Amino acid sequence: MSSRSKEIETELQDLSTDLNQKTSKSEALKAEQSSRQQKLERQQKNVDKFLSKRKLLLQKKEECTKNIRELGALPEEAFEKYKSTDPTKLLKQLHKVNEGLKKYSHVNKKAFEQYNNFTKQRDTLTKRKEELDQSKRAINDLIDVLDQRKDEAIERTFKQVAKYFAEIFEKLVPAGRGQLIMQKRNIKDYRRNDRDEMEDVDEREDRENGSVDSYTGVSIKVSFNSKTDEGLRMQQLSGGQKSLVALTLIFAIQRCDPAPFYLFDEIDAALDAQYRTAVASMIHELSENGQFITTTFRPEMLANADKFYGVTFSNKVSRISVITKEDALNFITQANGSEWIN
Repeated sequence: MSSRSKEIETELQDLSTDLNQKTSKSEALKAEQSSRQQKLERQQKNVDKFLSKRKLLLQKKEECTKNIRELGALPEEAFEKYKSTDPTKLLKQLHKVNEGLKKYSHVNKKAFEQYNNFTKQRDTLTKRKEELDQSKRAINDLIDVLDQRKDEAIERTFKQVAKYFAEIFEKLVPAGRGQLIMQKRNIKDYRRNDRDEMEDVDEREDRENGSVDSYTGVSIKVSFNSKTDEGLRMQQLSGGQKSLVALTLIFAIQRCDPAPFYLFDEIDAALDAQYRTAVASMIHELSENGQFITTTFRPEMLANADKFYGVTFSNKVSRISVITKEDALNFITQANGSEWIN
């Protein structure tokens, strides 16, 4: 028992010694932790102090930048020139300059900067104006080309129609002649007396630039009994003569630009017999390039027709039926009762 007690006492002493060592080590660690905590708090205070100082410096920098902007634009070499200069010397020089500037306190300090901005704006607008002027010249050139092409197309088409008009009229009226005349506006017509001069500015500019169309229309002169006299205008013709001239113009246009078919309603009603025969022959000649449908009460139109249709009207109802050439001639000759139209 005594040996066992000694072992236990020895073991307790060892444990007590170990506990004391660990307690001492723990206290040392606590002391070190406290020291580091104090050091950390000092560092945090320093950081807060530096942040406050940085904030003040930034505010001061903004104030200096604002003051520089108020002074106006500075040359770039100014920053390099005073970069290595002693700040104390710069402050003295700045104070001296500020004292000298007080004499010019009434002068707008931003005038030079504004002048530079306005100069840049003027250069930009001038360049833009040149671009617009160039675009305007290009557009005017295009308008001139299109106007020229338009005039050429009008004159070319008119010459063709006028040529065919003269040829067809000579066929319809062998003893006469007909011509189409292009009417153009006389530039003198634009001039007015001073008391009547109320023209719009834009219209005057258009006329000076030649953008007003020079064509006013087409007139017709025809002669039914001579190839040499001056001829008559449309207002001087009888109803039958006007109908013949209108047909001549239609036939002339048909030769230039044929249509697939034509529908004529009693076009020979006011024509004399010789002209009815001539118109029927012309329609027969032109029918090679188009289909002609005509209504008539005259026998001359039936001479060269290919098909005949009769239209009857009875009991408020119209009926269309295919008939022979003899039936059509008989009806026209003995027209009475029901109305037939071929």
